[in-house]
Formats: sequence, structure tokens, C-alpha cells
Amino acid sequence: SQGYAVQVFDGKPSVGRKFLLAGKGGMNLTHSEPLPQFIERYGAASAPLGAMLQHFGPEPLRAWAQRLGIATFVGSSGRVFPQEMKAAPLLRAWLTHLRSLGVRFAMRHRWQGWQQVDGQRLPVFATPQGMQPVQAKALVLALGGASWPQLGADGAWQSILAQEGVALLPLQPSNCGFDVMGTQGQGWTAHFVQRFAGAALKSVAIHLPGQERAGWPRRGEFVVTETGVEGSLVYAASRHYRQSLAEQERATIWVDLLPAFSHEKVLAAVAHPRGSRSLSSHLKSRLGLAGVKMGLLYELLDKAQMQDPQQLAQAIKCLPIALRSPRPLSEAISSAGGVSWSAVDEGLMLKALPGVFCAGEMLDWEAPTGGYLFTACFATGVHVAQGVQRYLQSKSAH
Repeated sequence: SQGYAVQVFDGKPSVGRKFLLAGKGGMNLTHSEPLPQFIERYGAASAPLGAMLQHFGPEPLRAWAQRLGIATFVGSSGRVFPQEMKAAPLLRAWLTHLRSLGVRFAMRHRWQGWQQVDGQRLPVFATPQGMQPVQAKALVLALGGASWPQLGADGAWQSILAQEGVALLPLQPSNCGFDVMGTQGQGWTAHFVQRFAGAALKSVAIHLPGQERAGWPRRGEFVVTETGVEGSLVYAASRHYRQSLAEQERATIWVDLLPAFSHEKVLAAVAHPRGSRSLSSHLKSRLGLAGVKMGLLYELLDKAQMQDPQQLAQAIKCLPIALRSPRPLSEAISSAGGVSWSAVDEGLMLKALPGVFCAGEMLDWEAPTGGYLFTACFATGVHVAQGVQRYLQSKSAH
């Protein structure tokens, strides 16, 4: 819309594959919570991202979708979705709009860095027709992190930028599952896996010691896997667990199996005489504890702890699950790390490479699921466009 010729190069055969995959879960575009609280969700990156989100945050993003003919609504959790709960209509409308502005798309073009051509250093792409150099006044890299490599975001760009002297941080899994230690340091027992792998722990809460001001403990659910745990509540705390494992070589999930019950009520129920009933029957009748919640107690507590009302009640309200390691980056929903904020200027142009800009998840930030990932990608994209415009105007002025 500023009069520049724009071309988009995509390594895949069709546009927006990761965008479409994200839409399978209902296409959570953004979140409706107050903007100051929204910005805090980005943790250490709240400072560099704050101004971008102030300019193009949740409300401008919803207005943009509306201009494309896609109405949005706020769900019961505060998350914002397209009315149809799908990504495809939004993507189609978006591409139609871009093509009407003259944007050209080149598919199966995978960026490979730069090449000298007739004395010029040009960006070069691997294509079905071989290596293709491209002339450009400015280059925007929006190559993602390294989660979902099958959709194109495999982090291969890191080696290219490292050779150019760009400051990078290792890509790490975010919004990811974790493998557990188990009682013997070998993960879950075979018996527990056989009975409960894939089972969801619903209506539980996770404590994060020292994070009370950031909204913890938090209620929700997560899932037991063959090797550990995953799911929304675990993802929300994944940054803390990953950092704890890196810094202290240990991390613990503290789970309240019955957040609706006080510790006193749980202790009274556990200590109530059970007569000839089994402990499982007693806890089910008095507290509604059954299934995977009961299975976890038997998995992580020894016989003496299960028979001691004080220890059992304490475990029900604050059960420790020791973690061993995050699941591999290729399984994560998103990634942390990437291009350091110190490597880019205020317009997100690489200081080591004038005319080359970075947007989206390849920058060093992370956020929980809930619309925060999408919103920051859009916000950095809008900010980069403005940076490109200023750069090209300064070039023409000289």
C-alpha cells in the first residue's frame, strides 16, 4: 500500500501451512485480557515487544480480520477466535487482498543465504529449477523457530546468520511436554503407562513457587503421556520448568489434585474411619478421587505415605512430579531463543546486515498458547514493515 513491489518466497508448495495447522484447534487468534496484562505474558521479552503490541495488539488484529470479512468472538476463557473457528477462510481472504495489491508469491523457494552475482551480493533460493538469485532493496526474514520442522520451520537459518556474525541464542522447546523422573529415575512404571497413558488430569491446579503475582497457582488440565506429561497447564509453565532444569538440573511440577477442596477438608476426609473399605473406595466416596488421579498417588507415593493421613492429604493438595527433561524441540508448539534483541535495531533490521530484517518467532521471545504467539508474530511483522519503509526512504533520500 506504500507503493513498493513485494514478493513473498515460501519453501513449501502452498502458503501458510503452519497457519492452517494452528487453525485445527479452532484458530485462537489473540486474547481479550487487558493489554498491560497481555504484554506481561511475554516475560523477559515484554520490554522489546511492548511498543509493538501497543501499536498492533489484540484489538488492531481483530479489526484487521474484520476488514478482511472475518468476524471474531471472545470465548469463555477470554481467547479470541474467528466466527467459523477455522484458519482457511481467513487465509483465503488475506491472500486475495495481498494479490489485489500486487504481491507476488513464489512457492518451493527456500532461502539459502547470499551469493555473489556479477559483483553483487544477492539473496539466493533453492528452487525446483536450481539456485535462483533475487535482486531486492530490502529482505525480510520470517523463517520461524524450529518447532514443527515438517511445516518448514526447522531453524536451518541459524547457521547462515551465524556465519554473518549475527548474535544468536540456541533454539529451545517452548509450550512443550516433559519427561518425568518417576520414583526410580526411569520415568513412569510400565503398569502406570499401560493403564493411564493418554489420560487427562482435569480440574487440577499447578503451583509455581514464587510466581503468585504472575497468576499462579493456576487451574486447568494436562495429560499423562508414555514418558511424562503435556497439555495446556504444563505448557503455560514450560518456560519455568525448562529454565529450572537448565540452571539447577531439576524441576518439579506441584499439582493440586483437588483445588476446589481446602487442605483441612481433604485431611478430614482422608482421616475419616473407612472400616472395611479399601483406600481407593474410601477416597472415591469421600473426595471423588479416582482414575488417573488415584493412579498418580499410587505411582508416586510409597505404601507408608499412602497409609499416613497427613502425608496423603499433603500429596493430594501438593503432589510433586519430578521432571527429567523437555521433550524434543521438533515436538514443541513453539520455540524460545533465536536472533538476539541486541542483534537488531529499533526497526528490527540486523545490525550486521543492513537491509535485512527479522520478524516473528525467529526473534528471541516466547509466550504461552492462548493467542499470544500469533499476536506477537503479527505485531513484529507490522513493525518490520515500518522499519523497511524508513530504511528505503533513507536510502532514496541519499
